[in-house]
Amino acid sequence: MNQRHPIVVRAIEDGDRDEVTAIITRHWGSSVMVTRGKQHEMNKLPGFVVLDEHGQLAALLTYEIVVDELEMVSLDSLEEGQGFGSLLLTHLQTFAAATGIKRIWFITTNDNVPAMRFYQRRGYTMKALYPGAVHEARRMKPQIPLIGHGGIPIEHELEFELLV
Repeated sequence: MNQRHPIVVRAIEDGDRDEVTAIITRHWGSSVMVTRGKQHEMNKLPGFVVLDEHGQLAALLTYEIVVDELEMVSLDSLEEGQGFGSLLLTHLQTFAAATGIKRIWFITTNDNVPAMRFYQRRGYTMKALYPGAVHEARRMKPQIPLIGHGGIPIEHELEFELLV
């Protein structure tokens, strides 16, 4: 008989790092994310995980804080449509407000229409478009594909934000 657990959101712990690294590498092609010309080692960043009703890691979010701004570097849900991504965003916003963060922001690419829809429905607004930025990012991370969601060429970075 499978034991049910409450769904838990908590900080990434040292014991999670191997699984976090595996998930990130599977979803992003490596543990490196490049945003605005900066390399992030996602598997070493602070973040949060969701443990599902079976106690299994179901979603994770990584971030980096600079002064009073928090860059959300990655958000990965292993089971889309279960509300785990929304749960992580709510947790992140509560954390940000409690720690004096004034702005949460993230970068996505021009092909990622599902992400744009997801975040805008949760109050994030588009702040900036960086034409051609992905061409520069590929110099640092050649694993970035040329073609993305819906067959759209991946060329530009878009910045979204939420003021806390």
